[in-house]
Amino acid sequence: MICLLSIVQVGGILGSRKLLDDDDDSVFDVMDFGAVGDGETDDTKAFLDAWEKTCEATADSPTMVIPEGKTFLLYRLSFDGPCKSGNPSVQVSGDIIAPTKSSWDGDKDYWIQFSDVNGLSIDGSGSIDGQGSDWWDEKALRLSQCDGVNIRGLKHVNSQRNHISITGCGNVNISSITIDAPMDSPNTDGIDISHSTNVLIEDSTIGTGDDCVAINGGCFDININNVACGPGHGISIGSLGADGETEEVERVHVRNCNFTDTSNGARIKTWQGGSGHAKNISFEQINLIRVRNPIVIDQYYCNGDHDCGEHKSAVKVSDVVFSGFQGTSPDAVVISLNCSKTVPCTNIVMNQIDIETIETEDEASSYCLNALGEESDTSPKVPCLQQ
Repeated sequence: MICLLSIVQVGGILGSRKLLDDDDDSVFDVMDFGAVGDGETDDTKAFLDAWEKTCEATADSPTMVIPEGKTFLLYRLSFDGPCKSGNPSVQVSGDIIAPTKSSWDGDKDYWIQFSDVNGLSIDGSGSIDGQGSDWWDEKALRLSQCDGVNIRGLKHVNSQRNHISITGCGNVNISSITIDAPMDSPNTDGIDISHSTNVLIEDSTIGTGDDCVAINGGCFDININNVACGPGHGISIGSLGADGETEEVERVHVRNCNFTDTSNGARIKTWQGGSGHAKNISFEQINLIRVRNPIVIDQYYCNGDHDCGEHKSAVKVSDVVFSGFQGTSPDAVVISLNCSKTVPCTNIVMNQIDIETIETEDEASSYCLNALGEESDTSPKVPCLQQ
């Protein structure tokens, strides 16, 4: 199994927090390998040399140290395994910055990656700056085909694209992270998940220019708890079924989350012409502050500039619960269930919903097309769900 783990995305994977002894032959400080740490000198080779020694060490948890008080400029590099130790670690106490776009030479598919490294932990209080405003729309970063990963304590700013991408992974825990990018930064999802199982995201703050969390096809057992989202596009399932693809998402549960000044809150979006299903999904105990589209199911998603007419096939959306929503929206339509004529949404349940409009004279209202289910204690009312 190969693990591609970009440090620009991760910045802090929970590992064993041990006191480091400068004389310990299991500790490899990048400064001892020629790093300068002035933010201007290319320290890429020093990092690779320090990693080589860390990966070759046979100690229980050999540690590569990135010391505090320094800023390290790194170009594209790959930390490769497998390593002799089953638990190599990287302590990130200093700051890491990406090069400017104009000084980059070569492929742009990743900045920094870990490949084929099992049991890896990355921890520390340093910052990781992707210099995103110079790179947006240029490259994606990822954690791929990894199992049993813990990410904790990340402070990440201005990713070049997705801050954390999780693809083909299992048993991933992410907690106590902070992601910060401007609201107008394009395609900078906070956490983007696809083809992964058993992912937990909790106790984190995400503000970005796209989805705070995006859950794509092939995802099962995704749990999101106590996440503050804003700015951004909310927490989204999809889009699913683009280009006629068959995609499945099951058992996604979002609880105790806050949305502030986001364009969406809880959203499920699918393309016409696709197939598969999104089911057994819940959004519960959600607080909304000035959220434009608090609750959305859109089976006619078109990404803004495509002809999304009626098709005979569509991704089936069913068994979805929205419960315990309260807060405000600047728009009048605060609940929108725009479901397919040929493959309607079924078993949509709403209860304990109280969303008010602000900045408009209109009262809060709902839009409902081809959705079946039930509601109780919901304001505004959703007529097509009333029994």
